[in-house]
Amino acid sequence: MKFKEPVKVIRKRKVYFLLDGNKKTRKFKPWLGDMFSFLYDRIMEKSIFPKKFNASIHKHFEILKEEFQNIHDKNILEIATGSGNAVNFLNNDNHFIGIDISPGLLRKAAKKFKQHGFQDAEFYIADARNIPFSNDFFDIVICNLSLNFFGDIEPFILELKRVIKPGAVFICSVPIPEKKKTGVKIRGTLYTETKLRELFEKHHFSFEKMQNKNGALLYFKAKLNQVNV
Repeated sequence: MKFKEPVKVIRKRKVYFLLDGNKKTRKFKPWLGDMFSFLYDRIMEKSIFPKKFNASIHKHFEILKEEFQNIHDKNILEIATGSGNAVNFLNNDNHFIGIDISPGLLRKAAKKFKQHGFQDAEFYIADARNIPFSNDFFDIVICNLSLNFFGDIEPFILELKRVIKPGAVFICSVPIPEKKKTGVKIRGTLYTETKLRELFEKHHFSFEKMQNKNGALLYFKAKLNQVNV
């Protein structure tokens, strides 16, 4: 894997850590904390999806599986990989890089990807707003159920624009305020569909809403247009 600048990494228990200038691993504060990583899948299925999103996790995977069914042999980056649930919809002949700020979740992800026969999958502790990889590399970038945790998403969009090839696509699912049930609180910063479209189009992406319905979730694709400088 090529990085955007000379960096050193160290691999610990199936996960790559970036080293800072003092040769110490860069650390972040995960949403649930690593001690709860073993509960992540159960929390998503039994609590977050039905109670927060008013949605079905099984339908969520069906939507994404249909979208990815004919995608093979691509360089794919997943932002906020979590416990590796992308194995439920990705073909295992793709070249996969997953980033997250939780080592515990990424170790679960590495185990799932191995069990599902992925021969080329790597996992890095990294921040979505400071992606460590080189320019113009990825064919597809995925972010499921995490965009609302990035706060101001423009720095992320700029990083996304940098690491994907012209014509490449960003595929995302995210809760939006106009779809959530009254009285339900969803963590993070919720952007409306209109605002998401505005932000991506501002940075030379075409924005396409996917017509799937699943509770409070919006599914969309943003394709990076060729920009003449």
